[in-house]
Amino acid sequence: MEFNSLDAQRESCEAYVASQKGEGWFLVPDRYDDGGFSGGNMERPALKRLMADIEAGKVNVVVVYKIDRLTRSLMDFGKLVEVFERHGVTFVSITQSFNTTTSMGRLTLNILLSFSQFERELSAERIRDKFAASKRKGMWMGGHPPLGYVVKERKLVIDEAEAETVRTLFRRFIEIGSVTQMVKEMGEGGVVGKYGKPLDKGAVYRLLGHRVYIGEIVYHGEIYAGEQQGIIDRELWEQVHGMLENNNRQHTGPTRVQTPAPLKGIIRCRHCDRAMKPSFTRKDGRVYRYYTCQAADKSGYNVCPLRTVVAGEIEAVVIRHVRTMLRTPEVVVKTWQASNLEESGIRERDVVDALRRLDPIWEELFPLEQQRLVQLLIGKVEVDKRDVKVHLRAEGLDTLARELSDIGNKKEVAA
Repeated sequence: MEFNSLDAQRESCEAYVASQKGEGWFLVPDRYDDGGFSGGNMERPALKRLMADIEAGKVNVVVVYKIDRLTRSLMDFGKLVEVFERHGVTFVSITQSFNTTTSMGRLTLNILLSFSQFERELSAERIRDKFAASKRKGMWMGGHPPLGYVVKERKLVIDEAEAETVRTLFRRFIEIGSVTQMVKEMGEGGVVGKYGKPLDKGAVYRLLGHRVYIGEIVYHGEIYAGEQQGIIDRELWEQVHGMLENNNRQHTGPTRVQTPAPLKGIIRCRHCDRAMKPSFTRKDGRVYRYYTCQAADKSGYNVCPLRTVVAGEIEAVVIRHVRTMLRTPEVVVKTWQASNLEESGIRERDVVDALRRLDPIWEELFPLEQQRLVQLLIGKVEVDKRDVKVHLRAEGLDTLARELSDIGNKKEVAA
């Protein structure tokens, strides 16, 4: 008869250990029983104690009733076996007659665990299929309800106070066509989102794009009729999305790809301690580039005293600063000493000459190559309304010295 309870399983294991008394086996005083925990979960208190005792050298053999009592995941079991082997611990399953000291035992374990994992994944697939079927019926399947709704009896129900905020946002966007301006107005007016959180640009864009407000549910790109009542009508929704698509077309073009941003990823606003991202505007057929503080971009320009800096101006300042530092003999010597170039036969004079070639070479480089060298040399650029701080990357100076030396040698050969 198959043992089903935890005590019955332990009784069977104790009898097996007693049968191996002639081999020197005896029970340790601790019990490693995880009643109420699934074998698919590695975060079990008794299992953690067992692994700690194995690490401490207190256990030589681990005996279980069935393998899936230890774990049902092949990946997790592989990790456990690695620990067992590292500490010379044997694993035995009494009802399946094998242990991990033999290659055949390990093969059998992997086969059995593969089936256990297959069963677990099959169960997960059934849950996902049920979830998808519920979505297709328009059911709310949990999570934080969007602004304008509350959950009652597992269904989305309109919260009229929040719903009016949603309607105002959609109507206001039709009037002004600017999410940035809306965020500024909401901040000044004390308008907040769900749970009292302030609404930034990202939150507003997500809200304007949420089809739940016209009574629909989206699942894996497919749209289904939802059980919930819509907050706005479809005509207003289509007006808003027509304006959003038009704005996207205006802001998407070859200029964004073709125009390099040498300081992307390394320039930061010191006032907000936030990264600054490349941005641009078009006026009279011309493109004007900027770096914009992400705090200002998300929450409105009133939150940041710096807001934006003109890209060309800040890039020129940074490049001049870098060139000045590279012309300084102390920086050149430090570069040569830190890079261990002497061992490769490159002399200090070669390094000095190579770095001093930066000025004439810089003007000949393509913009993308200039951007690469800036990213190589500079670790961080900090900007505020009064000052600019440039932090060099010490590890980049070595690479730059080598590359400039190679470029100089090629030019001499060509001449």
